[in-house]
Amino acid sequence: MDSIILRKEIHKRIDEIKKADILVGIPSYNNARTIGHVVKAVQTGFAKYFPDKKCVLVNSDGGSRDGTMEVVKNTTIEDFQSVLLHHRVEPIWKIATPYHGIPGKGSAFRTIFEIADALNVKACAVVDSDLRSITPEWIELLIKPVLEGGFDYVSPLYHRHKYDGTITNSIVYPLTRALYGKHIRQPIGGDFGFSGKLASFYLTKNLWDTDVARYGIDIWMTTTAIANKFKICQAFLGAKIHDAKDPGADLSSMLYQVVGATFDLMETYQDVWKTIKGSEPVPTFGFRYDVGLEPISVNLERMIEKFRLGVKELMEIWKIFIPSEILDFLSKSAKFSKEEFHIPDELWVDIIYSFAIASRRKIMNREHLLKSLTPLYIGKIASFIIEAWDSSASEVEQKIERLGITFENKKDLLIENWQQQKGVCHE
Repeated sequence: MDSIILRKEIHKRIDEIKKADILVGIPSYNNARTIGHVVKAVQTGFAKYFPDKKCVLVNSDGGSRDGTMEVVKNTTIEDFQSVLLHHRVEPIWKIATPYHGIPGKGSAFRTIFEIADALNVKACAVVDSDLRSITPEWIELLIKPVLEGGFDYVSPLYHRHKYDGTITNSIVYPLTRALYGKHIRQPIGGDFGFSGKLASFYLTKNLWDTDVARYGIDIWMTTTAIANKFKICQAFLGAKIHDAKDPGADLSSMLYQVVGATFDLMETYQDVWKTIKGSEPVPTFGFRYDVGLEPISVNLERMIEKFRLGVKELMEIWKIFIPSEILDFLSKSAKFSKEEFHIPDELWVDIIYSFAIASRRKIMNREHLLKSLTPLYIGKIASFIIEAWDSSASEVEQKIERLGITFENKKDLLIENWQQQKGVCHE
């Protein structure tokens, strides 16, 4: 794939800017309705917190047809006084460009990394283009730990509704924590800060023609930073409120993408995670406060019904790689009433580790394998919702903490099974 900076208009823009201190990237695709607010928040963050730094805003666009890039180019802070700011010493530079390559967030990020590398920036951040809750303070919180604290990677920390972020809470956070030994609470949060040095390191990895370029970039960035011993922290950003994802979107595809990318990284970094025992918190920046969150409605009956249907239809697939005592429990669970329904943490961890090992051994078509996790995941979330019905946010956090410890406690079993001979792929 050609480098973005070889394109004439980008090359010319980089020659004009020459060198910068800070770069914030916004990947986009048909976000004309929301991106103006994000651009204003970024510009105000630059003006308020980094008035004497040379700052660049990069919009890396996936071929929007709704005027997204025009909104970026035309959005400015007309009245500095209204946001209690003085005029900046340095102008704010902007680059809005379509990215090339596989459609997806990873390809958009590659463009941002390349421009950051070409401008030799010290600190970068990326923020989503559909954020409604972003404030100028996000820019300070994602950039300052890099500029002033010597950190290479700043992961976001949000307050979320107790039934939101369930793939993160039930799989990605506790698994990543157990594997790599760091409490990165939102490893696929979407809004990150990172050093220019780390951006350049990301560019050395040859994965831009893979699924990571489509949808696995968040977990890849987080895991790559931890596994390669870059200095890591997290920053509390308040609530994350953005455009609701399409409820009709296929959950099994999303699970396949995120879990598949996480399992791929287990293969890449097996020599790293096998040696890590236990886990530890990372430094956290930002003022913690409670925020009002948008309510989330759940239909428990429908979730449990999907779990039951999965048990009925997918048992033959699961028999190939899930221990029989777990399958016996799942069969019994399918007969439980809503009041009795419960999937214990220990069982859930065994299921996830069984899927990770089956994926590594290539025992069947990978997409079929990982999509068969969907009804089990829905069952685990139903169990969690029942358990957390009357729980406060801090009590829910304790439950997620206990799940993380269970993943850690069972890690030796994962390592033992991981070492065994890889199988052949049965398509």
